Amino acid sequence: MDEVKVRKKTGRWRVINFRLTTEEYDLLSGRWKQTTLKKLSAYVRQALFGQKLTVKTRNVSADELVAELVLLKKELNAIGVNFNQAVHRLHTLDHAPQMQDWLRRWDADKMVLFKQLSAIYARMAVIESAWLQ
Repeated sequence: MDEVKVRKKTGRWRVINFRLTTEEYDLLSGRWKQTTLKKLSAYVRQALFGQKLTVKTRNVSADELVAELVLLKKELNAIGVNFNQAVHRLHTLDHAPQMQDWLRRWDADKMVLFKQLSAIYARMAVIESAWLQ
């Protein structure tokens, strides 16, 4: 019953079996995994009949860019959390002396924030120039 469904769906009903050594299979499997094809049988058919194979390639600079962006995202998230905590604290203050103390701390935090943002912008400029090459 399953064979009939396969015939109707693909039009393929001839089966060819052959044996490979472990090394041959590993080589075949490795080449197949470098392509965009999902099934080994499709890879073998395309290779056997000389059809075009699309091979996946790794873009190392893109991998490095993604890793850097993940770090930058974490840093920006931490900055945002600190900022939200500071604003929340500002809303809970009810005395002028507390407000003055908070403003002094905010100035110090603001300097740290701007320093970190400058470092992020500088790193992004380096990444951008490397990417454009």
